[in-house]
Amino acid sequence: MITMIVGEIANFAAYAFAPAILVTPLGALSIIVSAVLAHFILGEKLHIFGILGCVLCVVGSTTIVLHAPKERNIESVKEVWHLATEPGFLIYSCVAAVLVLVLIIRFVPRYGQKHMVIYIGICSLMGSLTVMSVKAVGIALKLSFSGMNQFIYVQTWFFSAVVIICCLVQLNYLNKALDTFNTAVVSPVYFVMFTILTIFASMIMFKEWDSQNATQIVTELCGFVTILSGTFLLHKTKDMGNDSPNTETAVLTESELQNQ
Repeated sequence: MITMIVGEIANFAAYAFAPAILVTPLGALSIIVSAVLAHFILGEKLHIFGILGCVLCVVGSTTIVLHAPKERNIESVKEVWHLATEPGFLIYSCVAAVLVLVLIIRFVPRYGQKHMVIYIGICSLMGSLTVMSVKAVGIALKLSFSGMNQFIYVQTWFFSAVVIICCLVQLNYLNKALDTFNTAVVSPVYFVMFTILTIFASMIMFKEWDSQNATQIVTELCGFVTILSGTFLLHKTKDMGNDSPNTETAVLTESELQNQ
């Protein structure tokens, strides 16, 4: 729990110093660390497909890091507020909020237990707004520690309130998805949807791709697709080769009984 809290604090701080388009996809590196530690500490077998998935995640992450856009120089939380209140991001925020409400009120009671994408959609939409607000709060903290107090502005407290509300909704429906559906399927699908929507929201709000050419953007997208491929490969094959001998014996015995 302590290491998880430290990791989340570090992840929170990263948004204050780097673009969301760089920080969010790098979350896949935690999957690699988990797989490697599970191999050495828990005795779980890391088969050839698991190793290949780890390599793909590392290659994709390296590609994104090498071609990531530069962080915008922001000197006040009011600048973030100005970016958040531009028409493009206001439209995105309103559409995301309306979709979340429709999914919660109309679709969750009817189809929530059958279709995983409903829970994941709510989490991903709220997650993209969470990241934008977390970045704003992170910038406010960074500037405050450097001597420019940003907590005298009401905008900072507004962003903080959005972070709390979005996180609570996100965690609630993510837990429901994990309780209802297979974790091996929920985790990669959630990572993909959350990352895509976060990159899209960041592109609208911070316009991080305006300073890049087409080659750099395409390279980043290729790196992102590579990470997604590695993530899916790790999750889809994580139980391969872990079947116990007792299970195999039980299957053979049942098969023999049916033949008799």
